[in-house]
Amino acid sequence: MKLASNKLLLAAAITGLLAGCDSGGINIAPVNEDNSVDNSVSGGGDTGSENNPCASYEKAGVTKQGTFDSETGNCTYSASFVDSGNALTVDLFIPALENNGAHIFEGSLFVGNNYDDDTTMGAAGIAEGGDGAKLTVEAGATIAFPNSTKFMVVNRGSQLFAVGTQQAPITFTSLSDVEGTVGPEDVQQWGGMVINGFGLTNKCSYDADMNTSECHVLAEGAAGKDQSNYGGANNDDSSGQLEYVRVKHTGAEVANGDELNGITFSAVGGGTIVKNLQVYSTYDDGIEMFGGAVSFENYLAMYVRDDSIDIDEGWAGSITNALVIQSGTDGNHCIESDGIGSYDSANDYSALIAAGLNSRPVIDGLTCIISANGADTATHDPGAGWRFREGIFPMITNSMVVASYSADTTGVDGSNYCLRVESDETAAALAAGTEAAITSNIFACADKTKGGPIGTDELEAWTVASGNVFANVPADAALNPTAAADTGLQILEGTPSVFSIATDSMMVNDAAVGITPVERAYLGALSLGDTDWTQGWTYGLHEGSRAQALWFEQ
Repeated sequence: MKLASNKLLLAAAITGLLAGCDSGGINIAPVNEDNSVDNSVSGGGDTGSENNPCASYEKAGVTKQGTFDSETGNCTYSASFVDSGNALTVDLFIPALENNGAHIFEGSLFVGNNYDDDTTMGAAGIAEGGDGAKLTVEAGATIAFPNSTKFMVVNRGSQLFAVGTQQAPITFTSLSDVEGTVGPEDVQQWGGMVINGFGLTNKCSYDADMNTSECHVLAEGAAGKDQSNYGGANNDDSSGQLEYVRVKHTGAEVANGDELNGITFSAVGGGTIVKNLQVYSTYDDGIEMFGGAVSFENYLAMYVRDDSIDIDEGWAGSITNALVIQSGTDGNHCIESDGIGSYDSANDYSALIAAGLNSRPVIDGLTCIISANGADTATHDPGAGWRFREGIFPMITNSMVVASYSADTTGVDGSNYCLRVESDETAAALAAGTEAAITSNIFACADKTKGGPIGTDELEAWTVASGNVFANVPADAALNPTAAADTGLQILEGTPSVFSIATDSMMVNDAAVGITPVERAYLGALSLGDTDWTQGWTYGLHEGSRAQALWFEQ
């Protein structure tokens, strides 16, 4: 069901008016559903004043608005404005505030109602992205949450439009970050973000025409009034647009024993636009995809303590240009990936795989800089590269894994590996080379591979034969693959040392790298000869916008 045309025209008119205002200017509240206007205001503080720049909405004849603190420049929104049990059901615009002011939500920010059965959802007119409430966040805005019990959910049908710019990124973070009391690698300061869509997930059943019914999988953080669901049959669904967005200091356990990720993309469709996204200092995963087909362009993950990229339940999107930098002493996989939700090696998944319902990620231009931490220092498990299991069919090109710059390795032998393949279905698909492939990649780890259906030696031999290169890295030697360090291993350069050297100048094992990029000019996420997509908007990477130097620069 589409929104009524008069509502679309009204939204367009409001957007046009807002475009003429500065970041701390006029905030026009949406008109309520019956187009009536009521000038009554609830919320307390400086709410009804013309000097109040806080977001507001009108519903059932009452205008609700945040409270503005002129001393801090912040807006505060009580749970009566929005919370998990008081979801936002009308469109809302959150402006950027002057003097780095932040929008502080005392309750969790739930956009749109949740539905867990077809009948109720159909009666509400929710069938695709755009049917529910829309949250629009202006470039340069900061949204903050006060503690580890609060988080953010965009429910199915609703949309988030957070479109920042290189000069004015949008930040979702903690109150401790706003107040300047958070440490650079502190995590669990708030929950994180969950976006639910109508995309395919192999947790649901589909007929031959890829239709499904009663597809309502419980999302992470789901319990009681915090419950949200995802899933459907539309991989083209849109949950909105995220550009130049930073998500910081997440990973708290909010409900149901779930430690949230930076952002969880639950069956989010490919109609959703995600470009220039950063996840910074999170306890659990950076981004995790449960089915769907959302794709990413320019992704930066820093100080993620679990997996920087986690894939499950049939995700069929792509990642183009991604830079992962683990902490010097913490972090698990750069990629951990599963093809089939609730996988059991004893079952026959041939029909599901034939229907294309297993995960089929396409990743191009990934640089992973992972520490050689061991189980004694890691929050979760030791630092590692790429793990493929449970029937996943990956396509990965033009990428690299660098395991550590430090000689002080404490990991158990074999734990700090670059590559691991753990399922028969994945091994068979890689051997066939049509639906899965790993090619034109560089691996520099003391532990090159870890066994599965393919033994470690066989996996290394197959990987090399498939057009990849392994560096011979002694387990007790410092690894510094920059142009100014070891002449025998030169793959990175620059300040910081995260940019790829020109391929024809790379050296691995005292020889030319011997591979060429596939349909692009360089290997890895960044090249000094290309545009630096991390510059100007990210946090923690470049001098002038970070709290500490990178561990491998020290």
